Amino acid sequence: MELNKKTLRRIFLGIVGCILLYWVLTTPERITNIFSAVNKVISPFVVGAILAFVLNVPMRGIEKLLSGVKKPGLRRALAIVITILSVLLVLTGAVYLLAPQIAQTIETLVEKLPGFFAGIKDRAVDYLNENPDVMEWLSNNTAFDSINWSDLIQKAITWITGSLNNIVDLTITTVIGLGTGIFNGVLSLVFGLYCLSRKEILARQGRRLVYAFVPEQAADEAVRILRMSNSVFSNFISGQCLEALILGVMFAISMAIFKMPYIPLISVIIAITALVPIVGAFAGCAVGAFFILVDDPLLAVWFVVMFLVLQQIEGNLIYPRVVGSSIGLPGMWVLLAVAVGGSVSGVGGMLLMIPLMSVLYALAREITNKRLAKRGICDQKLQDHPPERRSQFKEQRKKNKLARVLNRQKGKL
Repeated sequence: MELNKKTLRRIFLGIVGCILLYWVLTTPERITNIFSAVNKVISPFVVGAILAFVLNVPMRGIEKLLSGVKKPGLRRALAIVITILSVLLVLTGAVYLLAPQIAQTIETLVEKLPGFFAGIKDRAVDYLNENPDVMEWLSNNTAFDSINWSDLIQKAITWITGSLNNIVDLTITTVIGLGTGIFNGVLSLVFGLYCLSRKEILARQGRRLVYAFVPEQAADEAVRILRMSNSVFSNFISGQCLEALILGVMFAISMAIFKMPYIPLISVIIAITALVPIVGAFAGCAVGAFFILVDDPLLAVWFVVMFLVLQQIEGNLIYPRVVGSSIGLPGMWVLLAVAVGGSVSGVGGMLLMIPLMSVLYALAREITNKRLAKRGICDQKLQDHPPERRSQFKEQRKKNKLARVLNRQKGKL
């Protein structure tokens, strides 16, 4: 092997890589601390970038409406201000709409929960009185009489007294965490606004870096994939918000028709939870059913039935047209993306994994089509019921069987 500059550089990089690998394997806690410190530093900027990406979806439409403003800088500033004011107006309206309903719901629950639980207790007592066998089994298999309640109360008092010593430390930690959260929130907002105002410049700088350090063909592919990802993620955000709004309106109208209580509260909760694909609306249904259950158990059953009917309409008619068509992902893969994203990173993972899965699905389809074209596979073999293809062994065995039949017929003749 010739020892030129290129070879020496590879040897040096290999030695450095081996040293780094040994360091990572022998001191994992140090690596964890480094990643934790780096995450604390960059997390506000990541949140700001995500905020800018989400706000960019409505800001693009607003900027198109302001096409009459000739100065680009003024048009961008007006679009950012209108976007932020619109988001704040929506949030304020939701809070203004929900706050009285939440207060009224809490008051109603406080009034009705004791009677609700008392009714459950009375039904349980009546059931035990009507079924003495169950009562006898509980008496034989439980030890309520042997519980030392005084000892339990003393232990509880001791635990509470010991916990009081940690209140000051917990308060200080909470105040520090709140201050840090406010600072990070302001930093994320400022960084997001900067990204919105300079998005074309940032995109151009990113392309320059890619083409400067990556081979041109790979850079072309990377830019194409990034543009596809941007389109898919933007369509997913707008489609998901529109779908949640439609579902909330459907529930409000249906609940008004059937004269159900808590219409504004439950419809808004379902609309908000529906932002989480597939499973979010079911969480909203559980909350709404609980509220109605305390007021009227039978009406809660009808609410669940109504939810299942509307969910079928939404899942089979609205969601595929509003969201599914915008991301180009079949329902089976949407379900897989939700399951994987939820297990990895909770709600945020669900929201991230669906458009990411859509991009991967589109890339896999492109690669598959290119390889099929390269290998010259005819369309007839890719049909749902391709023509039967017999192996040479089967064909030869069929010919031999036919020859034996003909020989036996000749022998008989």
